Amino acid sequence: MNLKSSLLLFITLLLLSSCDKKRVFDQYKTVGSSWDKDSIVSFDLPIMDTIKEYNLFINIRDNSNYPFNNLFVIVSLEQANGQTKIDTLEYQMAEADGTLLGNGFTDIKENKLYYKERMRFKSGVYKVHIKQALRKTGDIGGLQKLEGITDVGFRIEKIE
Repeated sequence: MNLKSSLLLFITLLLLSSCDKKRVFDQYKTVGSSWDKDSIVSFDLPIMDTIKEYNLFINIRDNSNYPFNNLFVIVSLEQANGQTKIDTLEYQMAEADGTLLGNGFTDIKENKLYYKERMRFKSGVYKVHIKQALRKTGDIGGLQKLEGITDVGFRIEKIE
């Protein structure tokens, strides 16, 4: 790639990212080519405005190696008051025929999955911990490695 192409790509990415006016926090962490059952993806959230409401999302990047139609995750939200709220969530990741849902032109898809709507933060530090909890039917122990998940992210958007 020559200098002119690199500069054009950089400017395009800069313009696209500046158009995202709702974004308050948006971060991804890679899990490799598979998400281990014992791997917890954690995010330290910024101090948020206590008057405003926010929508919270879990972002998942997966590829054609993902063998299931759904995804189960356990999300722990450590609140500023010391309490932790834990949710077990299920998301549809593919159509019945196996076609992956999400955005993307290649075999890598990006899924923006609702976690909490219209949340108000209290003053203080919050942390989010996400782990996969997928099990095959009849398997109590769960999958040791969940193939096809490459990145896990967390996003906060302000409500306008």
